[in-house]
Amino acid sequence: MAKVHPTAIVSKKAQLDDVEIGPYAIVDEDVKLGNGTKVMAYAYIASGTTIGRDCEVHMGAVLGHIPQHLEFKGAKSYLKIGDRNIFREYSTVHRGLKENSYTIIGDDNFFMGFSHVAHDCQIGNKVVICNGALVAGHVIIEDKAFVSGNAGIHQFVKIGTLVMIGGLARAIKDVPPYMLVDGDSEVCSLNLVGLKRSDINEKAKAQIKDAYKLLYRSNLNVSQALDAIKKIGDLTQEVRHIIEFIKSSERGICKHRKTTL
Repeated sequence: MAKVHPTAIVSKKAQLDDVEIGPYAIVDEDVKLGNGTKVMAYAYIASGTTIGRDCEVHMGAVLGHIPQHLEFKGAKSYLKIGDRNIFREYSTVHRGLKENSYTIIGDDNFFMGFSHVAHDCQIGNKVVICNGALVAGHVIIEDKAFVSGNAGIHQFVKIGTLVMIGGLARAIKDVPPYMLVDGDSEVCSLNLVGLKRSDINEKAKAQIKDAYKLLYRSNLNVSQALDAIKKIGDLTQEVRHIIEFIKSSERGICKHRKTTL
């Protein structure tokens, strides 16, 4: 049985399971909310939004509103959100741009206050997007990535697994898995803290370090580095993922930070 505050505005066409809707929250028609989800005061859940189980939508958050795009002409589009996601105060996630398009959020993600995810993005699982971070349209963020405060990600960029984007940094090129990006779209090292805290085995960690050195700390170009990485031997799935990620990149990957002596 849904618990709806008397000041909330909830469409009779919304599908509510065992959820809580707080004061002055708005839930449009064609919205589905899963069991255990809480929508807090003044939050707005727009038409076309599906939210899974045990999510938290905090005060003033806006989910599924129309894209911030001049070409949007009222297309019926959608936002699909998985389970156990947290959307903190005034975070925003917009639905797809074109007819029947989707913005997709996986499971166990954390969107901090005033963060923004634009239309047609795909966010994986266990991703953290910190306060004020801006994720432009059509961005893909793979599992366990961490986007620090006030960072900006350019449209169509792909962020790999367990990447960390530093505070105030921007990413205008694809970021290969397990890397740390700082400043103006520069890879400065591996995400060593993320690797240490992960459940990745020691063999894979050693291969990831070798791959990083060949890719960013040698005099090889990207193609030559990939050929060298393939010769490491008995490649783990993590390193195979690095190779496939780079091979499939359409924007190219971030360069390494230049150091001065």
